[in-house]
Amino acid sequence: MQAPLHAPPMTPPARRSYARYVAIGDSSTEGIDDPDGRGGYRGWANRLAVHVSAAQSAPLMYANLAVRGRKTRDVRRQQVEPALAMHPDLVTVFSGVNDIVRRDCNVGKVARDMEQMFVAFTATGATVLTITMPDLSEVVPMARLMRERCLELNDLVREACARMGVLCADLARASVTGDLRLWSGDRLHANSEGHRRIALALAQTLGLPGHNGAWADPLPDTARRSVVARLGGELRWTSEHLVPWLWRHARGISSGDGRTAKRPALETVDPDNL
Repeated sequence: MQAPLHAPPMTPPARRSYARYVAIGDSSTEGIDDPDGRGGYRGWANRLAVHVSAAQSAPLMYANLAVRGRKTRDVRRQQVEPALAMHPDLVTVFSGVNDIVRRDCNVGKVARDMEQMFVAFTATGATVLTITMPDLSEVVPMARLMRERCLELNDLVREACARMGVLCADLARASVTGDLRLWSGDRLHANSEGHRRIALALAQTLGLPGHNGAWADPLPDTARRSVVARLGGELRWTSEHLVPWLWRHARGISSGDGRTAKRPALETVDPDNL
């Protein structure tokens, strides 16, 4: 049985009302793979916006500038300035997966880009949240090759958060995030249940009323799959996801080429359309 994580890593701020929430990042923040039923993606940022809106009487405006495939330096260069122009009082910043999957990744540079984004937003007085990157080495065997980079980046992000007053939902320390049932077929993006739990973790870290550590509770035990079933799953994942990704990467093609933000302007949160 996996041990749930109940306590947020930081003391949440005194409850306040937020007027403008802006999310920046890559495909995780964009919401892949959490279908919204209308041909797009919902995702944890949309879900968090609904939680924040429900916790206050004042309306909440929300924009999501995240674009799939972006590396951390791209997020910093392309999304921070437009986000600042919206004068947010609540910001989520998450990136790094597209960096650490590359062999030439410089984790220190990635962390410095993250810290520069933290500086830009905290300097305005905004409440800034981030998450740590779960260790997917048990979900994706290939992830074992980048495990040390993931651990190093998480440590650097935690240190920056503690030093700068950025709130951090420490997903990496919740064992449930290593459960394959929270991840989509590509095993790099959370599925709908995974996105739901990430949003709940951020809501708890933000100190929203009624949110506790239940997001980290383990999923019900299931019968262990046979060796043949596990092998079949690995072969399908390799042919359907790994090989196409390697082929795109070799040709310098990104999943975000030609993409723009799904919610580039502040709009009032409508739970029925998020």
